[in-house]
Amino acid sequence: MAKVGVITFLGSLDDRDAMRAVSVVGGDAVSLWHGSTDLQGVDAVLLPGGFSYGDHLRCGALARFSPIMGSVADFAAKGGPVLGICNGFQILCEADLLPGILTPNHGQRFICRDVELVVEQESAWIGNRPVGTTITVPVKHGDGAWFHPEAGLAELEAQGQILLRYREDVNGATDRVACITNAAGNVCGLMPHPEHAVDPLLGSIDGQLLVRRLIAA
Repeated sequence: MAKVGVITFLGSLDDRDAMRAVSVVGGDAVSLWHGSTDLQGVDAVLLPGGFSYGDHLRCGALARFSPIMGSVADFAAKGGPVLGICNGFQILCEADLLPGILTPNHGQRFICRDVELVVEQESAWIGNRPVGTTITVPVKHGDGAWFHPEAGLAELEAQGQILLRYREDVNGATDRVACITNAAGNVCGLMPHPEHAVDPLLGSIDGQLLVRRLIAA
């Protein structure tokens, strides 16, 4: 059984949900503490949502200096699969493990609802769903507008790094981008919450696609 390390930062609040999601798809969830450098031999790493360090300075800007992030960077450089959700996505961007930054929602409101995401690239992260199809996953964020200079978008697109776009503008993200990867494809980040879309009692189970990738890599 694949071991997936779920990191708890000061201010994380979706770490338990993420661990349950890992268990739902058949993985062994391992709790990791941000102050440690030991990844405990896990096969994959998940950075969950929350408000690390109270979102002081900028979302994820302080958490990226946590001791464990050096180990995460080394793990990713060796090809290990890493998934960042919401605040985890923000931390990965601040740590330069993913391109772009996350800025406040353009409507200046916290958003909490299901959204439709359009598949832009076939990828194991989303079960190789055909381009143009959609998945449904909830969002809950106030600082979720991904920003990247327009000049670099074509390169990200050509390299297959843009996996999902919001069907409609949700938060003002550049080119409606909701989910991206690094150039190697082993680090993935998104603002929507796949760990909240794994149980049919809550509606969509499309979130299982992204979490399952961590145990299948």
